[in-house]
Amino acid sequence: MSLSTPFRPIFRVPALRLAAVLLVLFGAHAATLAPYVSTLAVKRFGLSDSAFSVLLVAAAVVAVAASVIFGIRADQRANRRKIALIAIGALTLGTALMTFAPTAPTFVLAHALMLPISGAIFGQVFALARLAASTCPAEERPAVLSTLRALFALPWVIVLPIWSVVFQTETPLTVVYPVCLGFSGVMLGLTLAFWPRDGATAWADAPSGLSFRAALREIGHPRVLIRVLALGTINGAVMLYMVVVGLVFAAIPYRGASDTALYAGIMAGLEVPFMLALPFVIGRIRQTWFIFIGTVLYALHLAGIPLLAESPAVWALTLSGAIGGAIVLTQPMAYLQDLMAERPGAGASLMALQKLAGDGFSAASFALGTALSAGYGLAAFIGAGLALCGATLLIVLDRGR
Repeated sequence: MSLSTPFRPIFRVPALRLAAVLLVLFGAHAATLAPYVSTLAVKRFGLSDSAFSVLLVAAAVVAVAASVIFGIRADQRANRRKIALIAIGALTLGTALMTFAPTAPTFVLAHALMLPISGAIFGQVFALARLAASTCPAEERPAVLSTLRALFALPWVIVLPIWSVVFQTETPLTVVYPVCLGFSGVMLGLTLAFWPRDGATAWADAPSGLSFRAALREIGHPRVLIRVLALGTINGAVMLYMVVVGLVFAAIPYRGASDTALYAGIMAGLEVPFMLALPFVIGRIRQTWFIFIGTVLYALHLAGIPLLAESPAVWALTLSGAIGGAIVLTQPMAYLQDLMAERPGAGASLMALQKLAGDGFSAASFALGTALSAGYGLAAFIGAGLALCGATLLIVLDRGR
């Protein structure tokens, strides 16, 4: 495999180019907002730890409901462009609300409803990419997913160091919302202009013919759900990292928002080259063992943050976290899409279910850890332990496959 192989299909296929640009913009939106949501909720808008945990659960429920409904409808009617526009419209509205009315009630509305609905765009872009990649030679297809996921992470390398510098001054955290509004507005315009028209694509995308109930039964089969839950514990560790790192650093006088941005930026900067290297490794290690190795590395990173936060050694954790993150952010997606290979929309729904499970495990770890301990260290340990249990369960479930 040559070094150009991961990018070759993306450069050549217009729909994959659009998917790449949308993921870069969505990544810039997430990099601008995600590291600061917990700090904004607790420090700026006055939510308690328990109230923030409830908000996380509510947001997860809304996100998965939207993604499942959108995914099934997209398979039923093959109207993926319309659904993408709805999701990006919700993203734009949510950030607009926070831009023009940054109050606690608006924060709850935006982060419990509008922004979770918009999360469906992530799965729909990957569904589009999977369909568009079907027009490429078979040997190029495995590289598409990892490369696109790397492009989602790429903005973190650029955006977070910028925020690290910005927040060294007295700039209020709420400035992230108008910036996010700009990103979402560009996404909306590009989708309107370049997303392939429904029914006029270069690949076959016929309606599934399944009723909504039949599609739900496919998604809800125990063989599928147990694997989604196992992968959800791993996703929960990723979600918990975004919650814990900001709060742990905020509690240390000489760290705070600037170091949060720098830490997350280093992580993302290291993740990108590792993700781009994955196509050269995929196939040489059994997928479930590959996921397990990534989980071990990521768990070490998550559990180490509260232990080493006051020490310069905390920055060394970014290497373990980046290698593990490159694996656990890409391979579970490929695994889930393969479970529903004939239903791209349903495959996107499984990604949302995994995120729901992950958000649930993250919220539960955060709530239990903060209830039993004054700091955030116990929450990180619980999340890391659950992720290791999930990765082990996946190996057990697939030992005969």
